[in-house]
Amino acid sequence: METKVTSSGINKFASLLESYFRPGSERPRLSEVSDCENVPVIVLGFGDRNLVFRRIGDACRDYGFVQVINQAVSKVAVDKMLEAATEFFSLPVEERLKWYSDDPSKTTRLSTSFNEKKETVHNWRDYLRLHCYPLEKYVPEWPSNPPSFL
Repeated sequence: METKVTSSGINKFASLLESYFRPGSERPRLSEVSDCENVPVIVLGFGDRNLVFRRIGDACRDYGFVQVINQAVSKVAVDKMLEAATEFFSLPVEERLKWYSDDPSKTTRLSTSFNEKKETVHNWRDYLRLHCYPLEKYVPEWPSNPPSFL
């Protein structure tokens, strides 16, 4: 099966493959989307953990999503993650394809879709899936190129 990562196909095809066209009936109708001005905001990093968990649960049940702030991830850590991701996706496509898989059960994989074998319409994006917890179990499965990745 030919891999369908966007970075290997964007120059290969004269036009977008049919499998990337979502039928009109499945596309969002923005005219029907209402503004949501009361998005639940959960502040992490201090306070009663049980209360925080309860608020997250309530927000997910009542709204379906939540905005999280003060998650205590430093700007330095975020910058390093973005740098590693940029370096990974800047590698030659042959190097990135070493991590390609259409098997949704793999804990480390490069793909474009959640389950390419079952989907009839694919998403035009590449992503690198990395399981992270517990860290000591999964880090050995992660790519070692680029070196900044680890």
